[in-house]
Order: sequence, then C-alpha cells, then structure tokens
Amino acid sequence: MRRLCAEFEKQSYIQMIFPHQQSDWSVYLQEACSAYVTIVEAIRQFQPCILVCDDVARVQGYFSDTHNIIFLPYRTDDTWARDCSAISIEESGKTVLLDFTFNGWGHKFAAQRDNRMTASLAPYYGASVRTIDFVLEGGAIESDGQGTLLTTAQCLLHPNRNPQYGQNEIEAILRKELGIERFLWLHHGCLEGDDTDAHIDTLARFADAETIMYVACDDPNDPHYDTLKKMEQELRQFTCKNMTPYRLIALPLPTAKYYNNERLPATYANFLFVNQAVIVPTYNDDNDAVVLDIFRRTFPNRAVVGVDCSVLIRQHGSLHCISMQFCEKLAIIV
Repeated sequence: MRRLCAEFEKQSYIQMIFPHQQSDWSVYLQEACSAYVTIVEAIRQFQPCILVCDDVARVQGYFSDTHNIIFLPYRTDDTWARDCSAISIEESGKTVLLDFTFNGWGHKFAAQRDNRMTASLAPYYGASVRTIDFVLEGGAIESDGQGTLLTTAQCLLHPNRNPQYGQNEIEAILRKELGIERFLWLHHGCLEGDDTDAHIDTLARFADAETIMYVACDDPNDPHYDTLKKMEQELRQFTCKNMTPYRLIALPLPTAKYYNNERLPATYANFLFVNQAVIVPTYNDDNDAVVLDIFRRTFPNRAVVGVDCSVLIRQHGSLHCISMQFCEKLAIIV
C-alpha cells in the first residue's frame, strides 16, 4: 500500500539547493545566499537540513555552526528544490523516494542537471529511489496524508507537461504511484509573475486533513480579484474525506511587489512545515504581522517563524518553492 505523506506529518529532513554563480541568482548572488542562510538557520533549529552544493567548501563557509546541516555535492541548473527533488511516499511501512521527470515547468528553462539530481544523489539517501516516467513537480500537489490530492487543472493538465495524457489517465498514474484516492481539482487561481502555470503551493495548502489555508483577495481593483474569488468558491464546494466541508482560513495577499517593473508572485501560502514549527514567508509588508498572527492561532502547538523572502520572489518563487521535505524513517548516508 502506498501513501503520499502530508507535509504536516513528522519529517526526516528538508532538502535545499544553495545558490551558485551558474544559477539565476548570479546577478545578486550574495543577497540570495544571505537569504538562504537565514532560512537554513531557521530550519536547523528543528530538524536536519540537506544543502545540495556546487562547491561544498564554499557553502560551508557561510555557516559558523553546521549542526543539523548536511552538505551534498552536486551542481544544478537552479535552486528550486521543491520541483526537482524526489517526492517521498510511505510504502509497506518504509519511505520510498520517487524520482519524477522535471522539464523546467514545461520547457521554460534549462533543467537537464536538475532532472538528474535525484539519481546522482541516490547513494546518499537511506531509502529506495524509484524513477517514474511522468512529469511532476512537488509544488503542483498537496496531500492530506489520507489519500486526498489537491491540485490545479491549469498546471497538472497543461500540455507542456504530459501532453499524451488526459485527466483520467493522469489520475490513474497518480493513483498508482502516490496512492491517491480522491482528487480535488481547482480550475481558478493564479498569481501574476508565476512561471509554474499555477502551482497549488502558491494558492492553497492543507494545514491539516480538515483545514485548507488559501490566498484571498478583497480588493476589486487588484487583477487577482476575480480568479481568487472563483477559487474561493471552488474551495467552499470541496469536502473532507468524511464529507464535511473544509475549515477554510484566508491569507491576505501582500501588497503588490515589483522588481524591474514586473509584479512578483508574493504569497503567504508558500509556507513550510518543519517538525514542531511552521516557517512563514514575509515580504516587509503591512500584512506580515497579520499573517503571522493567523498562523499562531492556526498552529498553537507549533512555533511560528517568519523569514524575509523578499529576495526570493525576484525569481518568482518563495520559501516552499526552494525546499522539499522528506518523510520520516530516513537517514542520510555520508
């Protein structure tokens, strides 16, 4: 029996890819590295963090204390670990890592090295790694840990991913590989500046098996207003596995952020679960304090840690996009 773990369950570690000169961060590399260091420092207070490094010695030099940090050597194209890392499932009581195909969000960007990363790092993982001939990014799917998958039709059904398959065939593949029993498809919702064709982790996330946190917009003059209202209506129609409506928690949009005259996809939905805590992206925004309070009330038994992700959104992603959790029962072999 296979099960796609929920992110709010116990984890073994978080994996990230540290910025390097050949990545898209090169034009402001030191700013990006500083942001990553802050995030790693937050994660390692609660659990181990794997850092995939183009140059281990260089990356180690950013840290005065390397407790709970594991440095693995591999040079990637870029650093969006959520989408090119393995997806972990539970199978017969063990954690198995699934290596899906990554094609640069529909061939938008070079991704050959990213796509080979999991296979190259497989000897370090204390788990079986299985290659799956299907394009899938971790940011495109949300699991409640009980067989329910939340996703967007705009991304998962986009012809730039798996054009040979229709919705029924895609569902059949995900039922087989991830143990999915129910699919919740969103047909509305997308952020300006998003390169991913509406990844679910920018829009709506499971806080637990009966609660969904989602991006909301109450400003009729904002271009996101109509599509996010329609998404909200869709969420209200969804039910939990026991057929009761989900508890819905709205997260306000940050005020519009721009870089080089382009609106950036800033979203508080891109938060990260770690053991005993939830790490929340902030943007030097008036809504930061409001959102952190929402998270504290939603997760009274977890620490809530805000981290500035203003640099990350310049490259059209945020905290969750640069990280990937792995299920418990894993050990790194170094």
